[in-house]
Amino acid sequence: MARYRTSIDSDLSPAEAFASLARFSSAAEWDPGVVEAEDLTGGPLRVGSAFRLVVKVLGRRMPLRYEITEMETDRRVVLEAPSSTFRSVDEITFEPRGSGTRVTYDADLRLRGLARIADPLLRLAFRRIGDAAAAGLREHLRASHARRDTSS
Repeated sequence: MARYRTSIDSDLSPAEAFASLARFSSAAEWDPGVVEAEDLTGGPLRVGSAFRLVVKVLGRRMPLRYEITEMETDRRVVLEAPSSTFRSVDEITFEPRGSGTRVTYDADLRLRGLARIADPLLRLAFRRIGDAAAAGLREHLRASHARRDTSS
């Protein structure tokens, strides 16, 4: 199992941060490992909303289908992407902090079957991938706040 967890304080409100991140097709804007992202269901977010992401792993493009499996609007969203070799569960929480929000991103990647023997290598790679995504997420939240301020 590989796990990555980070918390980022943002000047956005919980509702603004949720709107920016819960529609998971936004991952292409902040995660450098995501080369394509698409909202498959459109409309209001709900349990069952689905997103197609294409990630680049070891030079290969891998399509993933994420689906919202749990959601509390403006507070928490859980997305899952199962495949034949692994199961990815990403949970993003939004906690009020003063006039902003603490966004916590928790990603859990579990290999299945014989692929589990690669767990130690996956843990190392996942740390690097997670650090790059966290840096992108931090910048995305900062830029979203700047856009909000200039449009007000």
